[in-house]
Amino acid sequence: MARHTTFLTKRPTMWSLLVPVVAIIAGILFATSGSVAQGRSLRSDAAGLPDIIREQTQANTRMTEELESLNTEVDELTRDGAPGNAEVDAIKDKGDALTVAAGRTDVEGPGVEVQLTDSKLPVDKLPEGFSVDDIVVHQQDVQAVVNALWAGGAEAMMIQDQRIISTSAVRCVGNTLILQGRVYSPPYRIRAIGEPSRLRDMLTQSPEVQIYQEYVRAVGLGYDVRSSDRFEFPAYAGSITPDHAAVDRGR
Repeated sequence: MARHTTFLTKRPTMWSLLVPVVAIIAGILFATSGSVAQGRSLRSDAAGLPDIIREQTQANTRMTEELESLNTEVDELTRDGAPGNAEVDAIKDKGDALTVAAGRTDVEGPGVEVQLTDSKLPVDKLPEGFSVDDIVVHQQDVQAVVNALWAGGAEAMMIQDQRIISTSAVRCVGNTLILQGRVYSPPYRIRAIGEPSRLRDMLTQSPEVQIYQEYVRAVGLGYDVRSSDRFEFPAYAGSITPDHAAVDRGR
């Protein structure tokens, strides 16, 4: 099979992504002291994350704040109210409902599992025009799958052995990933509870996942998708209290 690498969408490495970002930040620092540039890139040429991902993150933040406020109110009313107090019971019921959306309860249901794996292609067998960076799974690839699953209506998600929420961050360090303080090596296992057919459709439609699949065919990166009738996920165990907050000046 002829190897026409020019037909593939370029997968930038983390270094190639960071160089223009550093240049932009340096320019801003010299030009003004009142602006901060923020942003994240995937491997594709698409601009920014899908709106649905941003909306999910904002919704999760709002629900987390409401849950913490309700829990505080429940504690106060429980101390002051008599057993069986209707107001206490109503607030507690509302708080219990929010724990599901905030990832604070065990969940189970049907869903989809995606596994990403480094290529087994030896370095000396690389096709012309490819580098070592092209045969390993990167942060952007994991994030592309996560974004597609959230966009497909995922109700809960796991990466490796950890429950994640919409604000969980995946970070790349060399050829390993750091998730909530733990370091993982491939293969990377991503599971989501939701309607399997819808989740699979969104994976198929995602431009970022499509680019990853180009490299699956070109250099043998691993990509496996399986449906399941039943997953069991533990509650999210991390902190849901924001360390800091900033005003979104784009709205």
